Amino acid sequence: MNRPESDRLLSEEAFSMPGNDETRVGEIIGRNLLECAPDEPLHEAARRMSERRVSSILVVEDDRVVGIWTERDALRVDFDDPTTFALPVRAVMSSPVRVVSTATPLHELTVRFREEHVRHYVVEDETGRRVGIVSQTDVVLNQGIKHYLKLRRVDALVKGGLHALPAAAGLGEATRRMREGGVDAVVVDYGAADASAPAGRYGILTERDVTRLVAQRTADRALGELASRPLVTCRADDSLYRVRMLLAERHIRHIGVLDGEGELVDLVSFKDILSGMELAYVHELHDALRARDLALSASQRDLYLAEKVIESSLEGVMVTDAHARILSVNPAFTRMTGYAPEEVVGLNPSVLNSGRQSPAFYARMWDGLLGDGQWQGEVWNRRKTGEVYPQLLHITAIRDREGVLTHYAALFTDISRLKETEARIRDLAYYDPLTGLPNRRLLDDRLQVELAHAARLRCRLAVMFVDLDRFKRINDSLGHAVGDKLLVEIAARLRASLRDDDTVARMGGDEFLVVLNNLSGPDEAATMARRMVAELRRPVNVEGRELVVTTSVGVAVYPDDSRDADTLVKHADVAMYRAKDEGRNSFQLFEPAMNARSLERLALETALHRALPRDELQLYFQPVMKAEGGELVAVEALLRWRHPDLGLVSPADFIPLAEDTGLIVPIGEWVLRSACEHHRRWCEAGGAPLHMMVNISARQFREEGFAAMVGSVLAETGMTPGDLTLELTESMLMDDTDRALARLDHLRALGVCLAIDDFGTGYSSLAYLKRFPIDELKIDRLFVRGIDRNTRDAALVSAIVSLGHSLGLRVVAEGVETAAHLDVLRRQGCDLAQGFHFSPPLPWEEFVKAYPPAG
Repeated sequence: MNRPESDRLLSEEAFSMPGNDETRVGEIIGRNLLECAPDEPLHEAARRMSERRVSSILVVEDDRVVGIWTERDALRVDFDDPTTFALPVRAVMSSPVRVVSTATPLHELTVRFREEHVRHYVVEDETGRRVGIVSQTDVVLNQGIKHYLKLRRVDALVKGGLHALPAAAGLGEATRRMREGGVDAVVVDYGAADASAPAGRYGILTERDVTRLVAQRTADRALGELASRPLVTCRADDSLYRVRMLLAERHIRHIGVLDGEGELVDLVSFKDILSGMELAYVHELHDALRARDLALSASQRDLYLAEKVIESSLEGVMVTDAHARILSVNPAFTRMTGYAPEEVVGLNPSVLNSGRQSPAFYARMWDGLLGDGQWQGEVWNRRKTGEVYPQLLHITAIRDREGVLTHYAALFTDISRLKETEARIRDLAYYDPLTGLPNRRLLDDRLQVELAHAARLRCRLAVMFVDLDRFKRINDSLGHAVGDKLLVEIAARLRASLRDDDTVARMGGDEFLVVLNNLSGPDEAATMARRMVAELRRPVNVEGRELVVTTSVGVAVYPDDSRDADTLVKHADVAMYRAKDEGRNSFQLFEPAMNARSLERLALETALHRALPRDELQLYFQPVMKAEGGELVAVEALLRWRHPDLGLVSPADFIPLAEDTGLIVPIGEWVLRSACEHHRRWCEAGGAPLHMMVNISARQFREEGFAAMVGSVLAETGMTPGDLTLELTESMLMDDTDRALARLDHLRALGVCLAIDDFGTGYSSLAYLKRFPIDELKIDRLFVRGIDRNTRDAALVSAIVSLGHSLGLRVVAEGVETAAHLDVLRRQGCDLAQGFHFSPPLPWEEFVKAYPPAG
């Protein structure tokens, strides 16, 4: 129901009016219904809610309720984005909205709130016309709780741990705190300096305030400007009834709680006062059942209250006589068990037994009841349908004034969902949710057990680290959905290739760990690894695509390589990396020498992370000359790393490492920027026109923002785009050709030149080559090396030159080391040449000396 808060929530009548057996939903709602169209701007809907002082607005289209927007939903508004305020309500509303009839009994509605987990229902009359909204609060307020509030103190609700936000904090932070903490208000601290000021040290911001700010289209501002001051407070030893009266007098929904020292320790809301009411009523019932003078001193009103509590309770209630014959049950009992009262009254509760507990279990239960007067625990009972389900059961023995046993009262709750949640949590804790394989945590446990077993039987055990080769390419090019399906298939193949008592676990990403037990020796582990590599190499069909994925497997054997679980896993990991270094699609058994190589690689990787910020990287430059005439026309920038201890590190050692770690992306940007800056220096010194050639890595090229980065570097360095040539490899272009072609077109639009490096070593597909906007082909040095003495090499180079010219491309020969090489290339019509015959790669200063700009 949507009435002003001061009328709806905090009226004395609301707290005093008890519900009765005939109370219907239509009797407790107001007729003040607020509605809007789906396209109404959010700020306008919020304004209307603020003016009417209601907590929700229905979204109606063609006289049909399509959603609801509440004060709680206001916490999801992005106050940093002004466009959010103008969003149509349909974009942020909650739907669907549940409906109840005005004729619905209050106790039935209580059950629906619990079972359907909603906060509001639209109320319709017998003709289907909307007449109001009913909330959980409305139901509780009509149960009659005034007496309960007088008996309880505020400190019963104090949770402690209050975290006030500083006045300088932003509105966005406040809404995030309220949203994530599940609270409807935050305290704002203006600082100790304001403690004695009339407005006080503390203020408050509520859900209703946030809704008002949405209506006003307020941008993110400091809370100190927005909070209400002062914060009204009470003492922790005040009664809840007095606090309720204070809330009603001030027309507010929250109040600060001060401890004995006068310090603010918590914020109590009207919602807090109402929380736990149902539980409180059940506890009152327990006290009534246990009280010795129940029959003599309890008033009719208390009996009536107990009856209503039993009927409206969401817990099943069963009362028996002293001989355990059922006397009465409540509606919740019927809903949970399926038995109507007339079907069980007069019977023994054993009619519900599932048979899962032994006679000894029930003997212990009765011993506890007779000895302590009560028993609590979990039992499995059976519904009328035959379904077995778990209960949390509490039984109390009731005695009269003389101590004679008269009744037993049992309260129980269906905990099926709790048990299902516990099972799901166990699965999440020990199993990978994608593949269903054990995760690292469960594997650690099993590996320890298998190691103990192997030690006891004096047999060998192998640990295999399995890693998919280049799996990231599949994720990047085909999407994570395809990657996930591939991982599921790989997991199934791993399981199928192992024995029943072996274990395979997913470590994360594309990494798996296998434990093979009861092995005779390393040879048996090698045989199984070889079979596994072959099995995983078979094509996988995913969404109509045939994918071939190879694997690298590392194997460590107990006790040969280690007796410790962590060390075995580490050694298997080291061996796996050796398999990758050896070309992938294979396995490697661990050898002690690998550990040293792994440590070297780790040390080199650590040093590489520091190389760029420490200015250890530098560029060398190798001239590119006209084959006919020998004039300087271009220069290729080549990356070098001068380590402070190791000296000049070979690019063959650190470039692949940079690719694997992703460092090649920032390093590649530095190379491009530095090369362009050197070119600018060449031009400023009066140098003749000169092309700058820069190699691009596969990892760089696949980055989404690569072309934009090239454009930024050109603009920042003043580089003429036509003077820059980016060198790419064939394999880079063949990997997801459509996406590669789109990137090439973007680069071409920038005006830069493009070259295929190491041509002839990759796919060399003419069908694809003619699609790419390429300017140059660079013949790989492998073909040039024997060109003067090997007719096959000469024929290949001649064919590449002819192919390039037929496509209108310039052809550059790399690795020209002798005059004989250059002579053959001239005769074959090659355009440009590069190699040690002219000059090795040189630092910039030496290159400028060898080829003066003004010379």
